[in-house]
Amino acid sequence: MASMHPEQQYLDLLRDVLENGQGKSDPHGVGSIAVCGRQMRFDVSQKFPLLTTKKLFFKFILHELLWFLSGDSHTDYLKKNGVTIWDEWATKEATAKYGREEGDLGPIYGPQWRHWKKRNGGEIDQIENLIAGLKEHPDWRRHMVTAWNPEDVDNVFVAPCHGIFKCFAVNGELSLHMFQRSADVFLGVPYNIASYSLLLMMIAQVTGMKPKEFIHTTSDTHIYNNHFDQAQEQLTRTPKSFPTVTLNPNITNIFDFKYDDFTLHNYEADPSIKAPIAI
Repeated sequence: MASMHPEQQYLDLLRDVLENGQGKSDPHGVGSIAVCGRQMRFDVSQKFPLLTTKKLFFKFILHELLWFLSGDSHTDYLKKNGVTIWDEWATKEATAKYGREEGDLGPIYGPQWRHWKKRNGGEIDQIENLIAGLKEHPDWRRHMVTAWNPEDVDNVFVAPCHGIFKCFAVNGELSLHMFQRSADVFLGVPYNIASYSLLLMMIAQVTGMKPKEFIHTTSDTHIYNNHFDQAQEQLTRTPKSFPTVTLNPNITNIFDFKYDDFTLHNYEADPSIKAPIAI
């Protein structure tokens, strides 16, 4: 009996929300249907889970992740590299609401990962601590990074959606489990899957381990009302073989990775499906 294509998990999630989701309002005024508490698992030891039933833009995924890891909050780096996925939240009008200049998104993922503010002054570099901890004490249960800072969630236009991730190391293999409070299943989740799978591969390489599994847990798992037709269209498509990604094997410090250190191989996908961002 042939095994199920791993992308089928995502298609099943789309169908689950469409069939079982309950109507909810949202701050954007768009409306959505949602279910609570779902999980997908992707083996990244051989293939890279970049969805094939609609084309995703690997360039955007990689540049955004490198931007997060830099600790930056300003969209200048993204703009210089042609990445537009944060533009709607970085306008002059949006940032002015929080007393910031255009392009400055404030204490979102990068600043929380790399520059968490301590109560008594100073900062915590959670990524640096994570790497050191995995190298020194791989069996510990505290290899966790959080972007959810209660003091800052009301000081940004979009509070972190994928707020917490934890690494699990055993027998030289590394898995990563991410908890997402708010999951935009049609638009955002495909990119989240790829981004955290890529992060897992990077962490595994610099800690001398092999990447194993990305586990993705979503809480408020929703499809916006203006994405129904697009989701239905995607469900008519059949997954193709996942691609692979290779990393420059000479990189041993996670902060030394650059865009050209990654190569995507054999990515074949159906055409992209356009949908509006809820904002």
